[in-house]
Amino acid sequence: MTAKVIDGKAVAEQVRGECRLKVEKLKQRGIVPGLAVIIVGDDPASRVYVRNKAKACGEVGMYSEVHELPGDSSQASVVELIERLNADPAIHGILVQLPLPKHLDSRRVLETIAVGKDVDGFHAANVGKLVLGEPLFLPCTPYGVMRLLEHENISVWGKNAVVVGASNIVGKPMAMLLLQKGATVTICNSKTQDLALHTILADILVVAVGRAHMVTAPMVKKGGVVIDVGMNRLADGNLAGDVDFEGARERAAYITPVPGGVGPMTVTMLVCNTIEAAERGCAA
Repeated sequence: MTAKVIDGKAVAEQVRGECRLKVEKLKQRGIVPGLAVIIVGDDPASRVYVRNKAKACGEVGMYSEVHELPGDSSQASVVELIERLNADPAIHGILVQLPLPKHLDSRRVLETIAVGKDVDGFHAANVGKLVLGEPLFLPCTPYGVMRLLEHENISVWGKNAVVVGASNIVGKPMAMLLLQKGATVTICNSKTQDLALHTILADILVVAVGRAHMVTAPMVKKGGVVIDVGMNRLADGNLAGDVDFEGARERAAYITPVPGGVGPMTVTMLVCNTIEAAERGCAA
């Protein structure tokens, strides 16, 4: 068996096509969806992510602005900027690029964002709504994973789903979305004993830990679905996922590559959330 490789770039482009149509309809009503991105410091990876987000907005006809703050910016100055953007009617979504410098309180910063503009889905109120099954905005990476599964007509209902990684950004919300779609969900973390004992039972395996090739072929169920969220820079400069792609693809039925799998979907779902925020705003 050789797995079908899920082309995240192609799916993302299809979704962005849908986004362009929605933006055009909003523009006909005099509304241009607007996203503000805040980056604190000069982390090279963060700068790449921010450029990709701004580019994605431009491709669908949205407005975006990037606010670059020095790495030694105070908590008060970051909060003040967010509050100003909260009050700006031209801005429908606000994103703070993580990670923030260690001297800043990330939780306080994120919870300064107005709930209705929290297009990353990280505000405590939005997290609570997600747990209740009434999400305002879905966190972008888990949202993208669900769209990939939907695109491939992969049913979640009744399946054994294993999520490796328990972060607030990916692991926990990913588990909640799978649970709400009818899966039986296991969450594994750094303290899980005998990880392979869990992963080998996964009809749907989502790996998001940030360790290159941590999941090897013998840990993958034959005929399973493998979603690799990891993005790791190897010593030779190449990118690799958390899963041994070449080995796992010989056992799985579906697998996402790195790069070109989940990554393009994450940025695209941010665009979708911002457009949705604009639609809600004009309907209010």
